[in-house]
Amino acid sequence: HLRQQLFSNTQYWRNGLSDLGFDLKPGNHPIVPVMLGDAQLAQTMAENLFERGVYVSGFFYPVVPDGEARIRTQMNAALSRDDLDFALNAFAQAGRQTGVLS
Repeated sequence: HLRQQLFSNTQYWRNGLSDLGFDLKPGNHPIVPVMLGDAQLAQTMAENLFERGVYVSGFFYPVVPDGEARIRTQMNAALSRDDLDFALNAFAQAGRQTGVLS
């Protein structure tokens, strides 16, 4: 049951981020990287999300290849749809504020 919920949450999260216009690294894994390209942008976006109540990590060179900076998100079976919608709303606001989304 928990595994099924984990992958249901992962698909919901991935679809929500894609619908907002974020560039995601392809896959079905519960780790969903939001690709931003620029290290400073990844840090700024992570800080913005933290201020909105969403904790994420920005990954950039040398942890990932240069030019492939990203925000690392990870799904959990215990997250509710309300939790995911809260985070999606925060991503939408932070994405617009940082210029990632128009």
